[in-house]
Amino acid sequence: MPSLDRQDNVFVLDLGDGENRFHPDWIRAVGAALDEVEKAEGPRALVTAATGKFYSNGLDLEWLFANADHHHDYVVSVHELFARLLSLPLITVAALQGHTFAAGAMFSLAHDFRVMRADRGFWCLPEADINIPFTPGMAALIQARLAPQTAHEAMVTARRYGGTDAAAAGIVDRAVAEDAVRSTAIEIAQEQAGKAGDTLGTIKSRMYAPVLATLRDTTNPLG
Repeated sequence: MPSLDRQDNVFVLDLGDGENRFHPDWIRAVGAALDEVEKAEGPRALVTAATGKFYSNGLDLEWLFANADHHHDYVVSVHELFARLLSLPLITVAALQGHTFAAGAMFSLAHDFRVMRADRGFWCLPEADINIPFTPGMAALIQARLAPQTAHEAMVTARRYGGTDAAAAGIVDRAVAEDAVRSTAIEIAQEQAGKAGDTLGTIKSRMYAPVLATLRDTTNPLG
């Protein structure tokens, strides 16, 4: 399960050491960690990271298929997590040390910056291959955070981007050696920690107002 630590002005949220899928308990744990980060005072920034082969493999499809009657509420909770991270009033950096797939990839896009391991691991939106269409909120998030041609390729071809290719496509900001992923993310976050506050929150909320409105539409989140 996710766990929160702090290094100087940088909160480090470790998402876990498994596939880190979006089980409802996992979503609640991440939300509780964001509560703690948001209510803290003074300079601060957030790094999300993970341990092991995966950063996040996305939605917990096994749980979802076993709880089909909760589909609507589940999607709403995922959308709200994306919206909250996208508009968080502090700088956020995703440290992608392993595979980052589907909703995990979207979660990474809700951060301000991304650092990825250069030599192994993939960033991928596999929805076209697994026959699960993007919700309107998911599509809006992806298209707001990636260049049009990159978003198009990633969404319609389900291409698996390695770290170097992801950096070249603008999906991630830096591709570095395995042992430098987390430390580089923390360094970026530390440099920007002084920007935390209401002004940054307002800037983000206005910058992504259409995306946030779509993600927070609870009437018909599936489109």
